[in-house]
Amino acid sequence: MIFELENKSVHASNAGQELDHKKETIIFLHGSGLSHIVWSLVEQFFSNKNFNVLSVDLPGHGNSEGPCLDTIEEIADWLEKVFIKLKLEKVILVGHSQGCLEILEYSNKYKSRLKKLVFIGGSYKMPVNKDLIDLAENGDPDAVKLMMKWSFKNSKKFIGGNPIKRIIQSPQDIRKILAVDLVACNNYANGYNAAKAINCPSMLIFGAEDKMVNLEFGKKFANLIKNSTTHIIDGSGHMIMIEKVFEMREKILEFLEK
Repeated sequence: MIFELENKSVHASNAGQELDHKKETIIFLHGSGLSHIVWSLVEQFFSNKNFNVLSVDLPGHGNSEGPCLDTIEEIADWLEKVFIKLKLEKVILVGHSQGCLEILEYSNKYKSRLKKLVFIGGSYKMPVNKDLIDLAENGDPDAVKLMMKWSFKNSKKFIGGNPIKRIIQSPQDIRKILAVDLVACNNYANGYNAAKAINCPSMLIFGAEDKMVNLEFGKKFANLIKNSTTHIIDGSGHMIMIEKVFEMREKILEFLEK
């Protein structure tokens, strides 16, 4: 679906189903430099389970007009405007990586709209390697190669090529989208306090082989969120919704149906 917000076009993939306000709504939030495409194996599954699904392209990403928002705080405020525009009283937020930071900040500011939260491959802070930021700000394709190396347990197994590179396709994408996102993640500092303040049911999913958010750090994050549920997926790196999507979505469904 496409709608206008503040005179800019916003795209959200909805599995071909219009919003039904009698159903619960799941909002999927992508990671740095990515788009709704990463949720392609998730949307239809949850739509078939009688949820509204919306995989939102952030400003400047995918099919949404830019420019990109350059802080996690701005993105959280933008999401609230989206939910008001779409008349969504309650939402379930599912975020990956940078999307987890967005959930944290959103929950800190707008907790009354939240029903449940799912954090995938995330933490309360996500410092980014300076070399990666420098490469991205220069539009260097090696930034994507580094992301691929750190994101997947074994990137050579992927049929059809590099799934990250298929989304981040040009030096301009690297410089104007990926670099902006990486700096936003690196600069976000409110995650610790936001995590401790969460008071709605929450689930955290981690990849056992994740190099970006290792299990030790992930468990520290989980311990900050009261009464949260944690699931660890063996054999997965950071890109869980691509590497181990079938296990991931079943575990999310179990959590949502409780």
